Amino acid sequence: MKFCTAIALIAFTGLGLSPLAAHAADDDDDAPQHTRSSQNVPELIIGSKDSNYDVNTKDFELIANQGYRWKITSEGGFEYKFMTDLFRNVWVDQIVIDDLEVHMAGAPAWLEFDDKGTILVQFHTVRPGKYTWSVPDLADKGVKGTITIK
Repeated sequence: MKFCTAIALIAFTGLGLSPLAAHAADDDDDAPQHTRSSQNVPELIIGSKDSNYDVNTKDFELIANQGYRWKITSEGGFEYKFMTDLFRNVWVDQIVIDDLEVHMAGAPAWLEFDDKGTILVQFHTVRPGKYTWSVPDLADKGVKGTITIK
């Protein structure tokens, strides 16, 4: 009876199909690959010592069903209100500010930087699509961009 249970467990967990799964993965080399561990999104830095309107990266590309850590940093002299429709289309795990954690049960409306500093947002992508981010009062000065989830 134990042997039958072991066979059923192998079939149920898919271990018996791992050679087929490996072969199937080889056929689609162009498909985005996600991993179990969270990945770092390139840090977004708003403002600089040279200009309050500088942005180091405007466009980001992510993979659906993947965990991410995204550092968003204020380096300028303005108060920045960072807004994005991305947060309504991902599962936000937590927000970390100076080693203080905010665990989420919903999407934040915006992130506000009253001074220089970094906010780390940890999330899982859920819906593929193209989303925008901006500091609305400064969007016409170029403080805006896109986040594409494939």
